[in-house]
Amino acid sequence: MTDFSGLRVAVDIGGTFTDTVLVNDDGTVLATTKTPTTPENPTNGALEGVEHVLQVSDADWSGISGFIHGTTLATNALIERQGAKVAAITTEGFRDILEIGYERRYSQYDINLQKPDLIVPRELCFTIGGRMDVHGHQRADLDEAALPALVSALQRSGAGAVAICLMHSYANPSHELRLRDSLQKALPELSISLSHEVSPEAREFDRLCTTIANAYIQPLMARYLSEFQERFSAVGLTCPILMMTAGGGMTTVETAAALPIRLVESGPAGGAILAAHIAQRAQAGSVLSFDMGGTTAKLCLIDNYQPQSARKFEIARAERFIKGSGMPVRIPVLEMIEIGAGGGSIASVDRLGRVQVGPLSAGSEPGPAAFDKGGTEPTVTDADVLQGLIEPASFAEGRLTIKPDLASIAVGQAVGGPLSLSAVEAAAGISEIVDENMAGAGRMHAVESGKDLGARTMIAFGGNGPLHATRVARRAGVRRILIPRDPGVGSAVGFLFAPVSFEIVRSRYARLDSLDVSDISRFFDTMTEEAEAVVRAGAPVGELNYTRTAFMRYHGQGHEIEITLPDRSLEAGDIETLRLAFEAEYSRQFSRSVPGMEIEILNWSVQVASRTSEADAIAKTTAQGSAKPDRSHDILCEVSGERRKASIYDRGNLGPGQYIEGPALIVEPQTTTYVSADFTAAIDGDGNIILERLEGQS
Repeated sequence: MTDFSGLRVAVDIGGTFTDTVLVNDDGTVLATTKTPTTPENPTNGALEGVEHVLQVSDADWSGISGFIHGTTLATNALIERQGAKVAAITTEGFRDILEIGYERRYSQYDINLQKPDLIVPRELCFTIGGRMDVHGHQRADLDEAALPALVSALQRSGAGAVAICLMHSYANPSHELRLRDSLQKALPELSISLSHEVSPEAREFDRLCTTIANAYIQPLMARYLSEFQERFSAVGLTCPILMMTAGGGMTTVETAAALPIRLVESGPAGGAILAAHIAQRAQAGSVLSFDMGGTTAKLCLIDNYQPQSARKFEIARAERFIKGSGMPVRIPVLEMIEIGAGGGSIASVDRLGRVQVGPLSAGSEPGPAAFDKGGTEPTVTDADVLQGLIEPASFAEGRLTIKPDLASIAVGQAVGGPLSLSAVEAAAGISEIVDENMAGAGRMHAVESGKDLGARTMIAFGGNGPLHATRVARRAGVRRILIPRDPGVGSAVGFLFAPVSFEIVRSRYARLDSLDVSDISRFFDTMTEEAEAVVRAGAPVGELNYTRTAFMRYHGQGHEIEITLPDRSLEAGDIETLRLAFEAEYSRQFSRSVPGMEIEILNWSVQVASRTSEADAIAKTTAQGSAKPDRSHDILCEVSGERRKASIYDRGNLGPGQYIEGPALIVEPQTTTYVSADFTAAIDGDGNIILERLEGQS
């Protein structure tokens, strides 16, 4: 084998496929592959993928100097409730934080309302005496005399993990630390999560839920990450493994094992990073990132080359689109909407005769019926096969045999039969439903953010994103689509553009008029040192970027606005600057400021990140005329509803400036781009496919 040096590998383990990308030291993609995810041991599929890209590139393990990994394991464990048995310990008098929640119903008039499953039942909620106030001053010492009884109760409960969330521990964590030390001495096998480490912010309900979620998946993720490291070290990997986080950065395996909640949605975050990078190269200021895989579809809004971010999201919602119906988790995260709509999403007909698609998925085992791996339920991929939108011979690099007759049987029996439709008609119905579900989710996400989809460029990737992009864009009102190179493994490619970063958000209440800038500067110094230590573990050399933020509001309000602070110690003159910045942002969001109101600050954050190079703009191209098709076959055209001949192009044969009219299929090893009849396609200077909706099409 050729002993390349400076190679970097990215591995993204999804619900259906594991994506692997190998690049050289200048970022050129040497090889990519999709291997079926191995649910019984995800490391097996990851190892198979890396060995494959090394083999086809004639490279060796010794040449790998960077390894980045993202996984859905943490997300799936939370959604599917596959974590540890967790107990919670709160301050005496606050046993019912979970029961009380926000003191409101997410659906006021629903008499059959289903409350969110918050993992820990009341019988596993314990308390201990002791009290800190909001400023971190001790009001009552930790009741260590109660520890023996608490230890006995934990032993009887059978809990394998415990979440400790004491009042105001973000201001002074000494009680949580003492309690942890005592429990570890008595119960050394117990996995313990502390709220001041997981989510050091005010709002006890959110902080407790986040700590519980971390405790729930910590034993599972610690075992998984340990085995992952050991397996790859055994075959020759010598460089550190970095983990993708929900906030769009990378961190060390050690940090990920301690704070696995930050790994939730790490795979989709890589896709958003990729879309932001491409948006910068394409000079597209307003973008909708559309990532459709085998299990889910993820949509993210990107403005000025920055994905929309948030400090809170919900998991396992009882009602998919209703806020408050899930378990709140308060960590830095790239904000996106995710729905159960992927190639493996299962279609059915409900008792009212309506076609339903997802959220259940056939996954990689047994997979869609057309894969001939034992699956019998109809999926979105089966519907695409029946409409002629997937060329069996080129699918999945030819490593999966596609059998349209099995897809026809599954779709015909489960959907066509109950509705008195042919299998192909039923397949068209399945596509209509799933595409509208994704477009509707995108419209809702945009409306909730006060933004419009119409003027945005859609950047579509994932194993099924390019195949459904034009159909979703038409329904969402989007007229321009960009399909990047290697779209089938887009999230894994995005990992390679992510910085090593870590963000700390911490509560310290202050009023702007009486702000002690020296005290806050010392507070920031402490947070910065903590974040730097994490980043330097993964990026020992190189310059770092620092971002400081204040979460400000008018006195008495319940929610804050993020205001960026100078990257230096605050000075007295900054107070008026902060006031003006807050009022300007408040006016932008709510059309007016409130004169004479006192301004307060609840939380402060610092993000430390390794410095990444800015993306160069894509070189302009000149028109080269129509591309010559490689072959053609019949498809069901969703625009006319009739069978039409579609030209087929191998993407590797297309060059910059070439032009294609729909309907057409552009095939490549891991996915297919469908050019609908009302779209045209062109290849830009970066090799991206640019899809444009024809003028006059409503």
